[in-house]
Amino acid sequence: MQRSLVLLCSVFFSGVFLLTAQEKSIQPSSPPLAPPNSPEVHTDGSVTFRVRAPNAKDVKLEREGADPIEMQKGEHDIWSVTTAPLPPDYYGYSFTVDGVRTLDASNHLLVPNLLTPDSFVHVPGSGSLPWEINDVPRGEIHHHFYKSTVAADERDYYVYTPPGYQASAQQYPVLYLLHGFSDDASAWTSVGRTNVIFDNLIAESKIKAMIVVMPLGYGTMKMIRLGWGAWSHADVRDENFMKFTENLLTEVMPQVESQYRIVKDRNSRAIAGLSMGGSESLLTGLNHLDQFAWIGAFSSGGIPEEFGNDFPTLNAKSAQQLHLLWIACGTDDHLITVNRTLRAWLKSKGIQPTEIETPGMHTWMVWRRNLVEFALQLFK
Repeated sequence: MQRSLVLLCSVFFSGVFLLTAQEKSIQPSSPPLAPPNSPEVHTDGSVTFRVRAPNAKDVKLEREGADPIEMQKGEHDIWSVTTAPLPPDYYGYSFTVDGVRTLDASNHLLVPNLLTPDSFVHVPGSGSLPWEINDVPRGEIHHHFYKSTVAADERDYYVYTPPGYQASAQQYPVLYLLHGFSDDASAWTSVGRTNVIFDNLIAESKIKAMIVVMPLGYGTMKMIRLGWGAWSHADVRDENFMKFTENLLTEVMPQVESQYRIVKDRNSRAIAGLSMGGSESLLTGLNHLDQFAWIGAFSSGGIPEEFGNDFPTLNAKSAQQLHLLWIACGTDDHLITVNRTLRAWLKSKGIQPTEIETPGMHTWMVWRRNLVEFALQLFK
């Protein structure tokens, strides 16, 4: 009996010891380190970026509109760099850690993108930019989903309605606003801040109240599946442009113009876009002047330089149908040459575009400003 009791006690205390040891083994040896404070915006407009990368040999900051900057390793394996004072704006950025691109894990603000998402930082200024939120009446963003027969997939589009739309019986002009390659349909609201821009401009009586439609800009998603090499596949590029126009004219426009109070007249219909969307606005608008009287292209790219093949019917009479053909590009953009060539070709056909060249690269800092200036010209 005594031996059994001793054996039982021995087993019990051994079990307690094992459980205690196991509990200790799963407890962290030290509390987890707090995430780095990143990005940290300073009063002079400079920004400090930080990332923890314990085993890295080389870390760089990749910031929109700037060359990569080497970061320096400090305490607790945190790499950091502080920029010079930046002009007020929203900036996309990422880190490259030993050649591998990564987002800022300390920052919840994201730039959505189908190929290269970014983090972003806001550098505020003393004077409000058109894309900064002000105390003004606000419009609404509506998100729609539908099945596309043209593209044979499920897709979406966004619609901005101006302040007072719900309480009014008014009909509105419409702008079809197209994103660039690798973006998704949310790009013009989440990154371009279109709704904020239009709220501010309408409140200041600088533009007419209008509806803005922002569709998914791919005629075929093969473009995304091929990644950045898609533009070397001429057959896919051409299919993308052709099917996008068909999708917009036969699916998106009929849906939108039946659901919203839109003036169904070419004189009240505009189309514009950036990069790939700039080319789509030109291809769709200039080849369907019965539908669009206002056309804008920001840093457009992707159209082959044999422009006569893509715009076979353009001539001096076409110019009489246009209220505005607005072609803009940043002077440091790699697409500036093809845009200048396109404008020269249009003039040879008797069509005089509004030519806009601004400082800047292929960035949202340029395209937000393009949108503001283009919107100021519409429906006058």
